[in-house]
Amino acid sequence: MVERHRTVDFWLDPSCPLTWITARWIRTVAEHRPVDVRWRVMSLSVLNEDREVDPEGDESGYLWFPARVCAAVQTQFGHEALGRFHHALWTAEDGSTLDWLDDLSRALARAGLPENLTEAGQGAEYDPALRASHEQAMALVEGEVGTPVLAVDDHCGPRRAFFGPVVDAPLEQEDALRLWEGVLLVSGVPGFRELKR
Repeated sequence: MVERHRTVDFWLDPSCPLTWITARWIRTVAEHRPVDVRWRVMSLSVLNEDREVDPEGDESGYLWFPARVCAAVQTQFGHEALGRFHHALWTAEDGSTLDWLDDLSRALARAGLPENLTEAGQGAEYDPALRASHEQAMALVEGEVGTPVLAVDDHCGPRRAFFGPVVDAPLEQEDALRLWEGVLLVSGVPGFRELKR
């Protein structure tokens, strides 16, 4: 049986380590299945800005910086460039995975993007674009959600969107593809809302 081609919109907050691991999962899927990934930015800072206590513990507001730079990349250079930048943020020059975000300028350079885009992180110029992209994700899901948000379009039926899956360790190819098949299965059931461990 030939698998249908799908487009996955993948909303990410660039500072979330679990989202980075999940991004590695969807990249593996896209290497082995007919899947195109459109990378989109969302923001835990926007998600949590009206809460009395920030669950991310970001009282200094640092998490705005990389999210704003991502919004600038997405706005100026598109979804594919955002995916390259996100990958570079979490990958060292030798190809190894980093424990935390790399320097924004170095990551931009490795992604083939202008290093001066770091300036976007210091102001609110791209906040409307960041909020608009974030709200596109939030409009597709319900309840308490975080990052990532995925929307799957198989070009034959209704678009399915959900929070997650959240992956906390890199997956081997076989497990990555099994998880993909499971995600498609449960998200294709009418009325399916949430699965959480």
